[in-house]
Amino acid sequence: MNPVPVWGVVNQKGGVGKTTTAVNLAAGLAMRGQRTLLIDCDPQGNATTGLGLDKGKAEATLYEVFVDAVDNPDDPKVIHKAIFPIAENLHLLPATLDLAGAEPILMNAVGKELILRDAIAPVRANYDWIVLDAPPSLGLLTINILAVAEGVLVPMQCEFYALEGLSQLLKTIDVVRRRINPGLKVAKVLLTMFDPRNRLTQQVTQEVRDYFGEKVSGIVIPRNVRLSEAPSFGEPAVLRYPSSKGASAYFEFVDEVIKECAAR
Repeated sequence: MNPVPVWGVVNQKGGVGKTTTAVNLAAGLAMRGQRTLLIDCDPQGNATTGLGLDKGKAEATLYEVFVDAVDNPDDPKVIHKAIFPIAENLHLLPATLDLAGAEPILMNAVGKELILRDAIAPVRANYDWIVLDAPPSLGLLTINILAVAEGVLVPMQCEFYALEGLSQLLKTIDVVRRRINPGLKVAKVLLTMFDPRNRLTQQVTQEVRDYFGEKVSGIVIPRNVRLSEAPSFGEPAVLRYPSSKGASAYFEFVDEVIKECAAR
């Protein structure tokens, strides 16, 4: 096992609470005393916005880190100036729309699936946790995340199409495990937008638990307006509204994750 837990928050289906989960997991870990790096790997840059960083003031972003790692594979320097302190124990490697131009650059690089792994190697020892927010696709950016991660956290919305497309994600994870990253596994499945009053929610929850078994977190993230409001203030819900139902659920999830990782 890697000395630093590196988790990719991955689901190619959009609108499942992926970035909300990545941001609140990272912030929650930091608030529990874990030195945490959140890497925004989505060109939309929602995790960057959700942590309040002005993208226009970023000296460097993940795009520059990729370019530097391709151009200077033996001595990548940009990553050090691309990491921003957000709060105590919480750092961010941001993304902007420029990141959409990274895939053509990576496509022509030798060992293109491992560029991110090599790029963040110089800073891994500085953290207790690294969380990567993936784009809603299974392209080369996501493959790079799977190549560096030891665990995949899959947020799943409690709705009819929750399991649709999941087989493709699991197939991709399996291929990456066999060819690139033997230690990769699905670490957790987290049910989001949970509404216990909805019969469909109960049905989907049971289907997910039947499919994934013990990998499904014992915590569920409820539908909660505070989770949606917090990004507009540039703060995670666990910081902005720590007593809200959504934030409380994420705190419970963070504690579950820390406890399980400590027991390994």
